[in-house]
Amino acid sequence: MIPVPPPTKHQLALMIWVAVFPTLTLLNLALGGLLADLPPVLRTFVLSTVAVPIVIYGLMPRLHRVRARILLRGAPR
Repeated sequence: MIPVPPPTKHQLALMIWVAVFPTLTLLNLALGGLLADLPPVLRTFVLSTVAVPIVIYGLMPRLHRVRARILLRGAPR
């Protein structure tokens, strides 16, 4: 198997954005009513406490695999 280099800063930034934006959007839609009365800092703390593990342990490994597949698809055989 051909080793895949780590993502560039720009690739990693895009991968993080692709993982974080939809996660926060869904969490806001799902939990917005429950968190509506909280102060903004506490609301942000709760959302980030839920979002960070989802992104780091759930979404980023999948995005790294997708990136590897894309890069390997274009690699010479």
